[in-house]
Amino acid sequence: MKHIADRTTLNNGVTMPWFGFGTYQAKGDEVYEAVKVALEAGYRSIDTAAVYGNEEEVGRAIADSGVARDDLFVTTKVWNDDQGYDSTLRAFEASRKRLGLDVIDLYLIHWPGKDKFKDTWKAMERLYEEGSIRAIGVSNFHVHHLEELLKDSRVVPAVNQVELHPRLSQRQLREYCSSHGIQIEAWSPLMKGRLSDNETLLEIAGKYGKSPAQVILRWNLQSGIVTIPKSVTPSRIRENADIFDFELTSSELERIDALNEDQRVGTNPDELMF
Repeated sequence: MKHIADRTTLNNGVTMPWFGFGTYQAKGDEVYEAVKVALEAGYRSIDTAAVYGNEEEVGRAIADSGVARDDLFVTTKVWNDDQGYDSTLRAFEASRKRLGLDVIDLYLIHWPGKDKFKDTWKAMERLYEEGSIRAIGVSNFHVHHLEELLKDSRVVPAVNQVELHPRLSQRQLREYCSSHGIQIEAWSPLMKGRLSDNETLLEIAGKYGKSPAQVILRWNLQSGIVTIPKSVTPSRIRENADIFDFELTSSELERIDALNEDQRVGTNPDELMF
């Protein structure tokens, strides 16, 4: 991981950038400009979702960027209301049209919910086998969700995108996913800025002339976690990507690991039932 475009290889042989750009809660011209800035700064992985309401603008920014499609990795997600076999097929076509892309690199089930995710997965397996999606995965799945999904799936999820940051390091889930060849990806890696005054992170950041946010993002990458920080501020977008000129020591990684308190800023998937 020496460069922003460096990639990990997923369990089906598809490669995915370790570092990407999140677009949660960004809409309209704001997200269009943010994605353009990110692509200009070297980001090659863009993450969106149907529920974000910004797929069209994300797609337009990609088209206007001049970056070759083969160099990009685009992720979107099926929303809770669209779960189920036929509705997932329809939702995918709608997302693909809004993005203006023939093939989606990674398609995720956004939340597990109660009992529809297996039918949703069967639809995604079909789309994957037809070549409409290069890789399929899940988001916000606990171990027990993954165990249930794997009981009768034909395709093992390539990715599990979950809330993950130093206060919620998800060690058990990471170990389970690693043992099954599922790549962990972190959303909200910076805990919505709540770690900017943490003494441990400030001390490590001072050593390298970096910000606590940059230290956290570097911790993610060195821990084998794909990460997708989100910002709409051009300077912050560029700053987040400036993490490839230093390397944390093993003891520093351990100190950051020790910050875990199993503390969430988002919803626990077991409490979002639909």
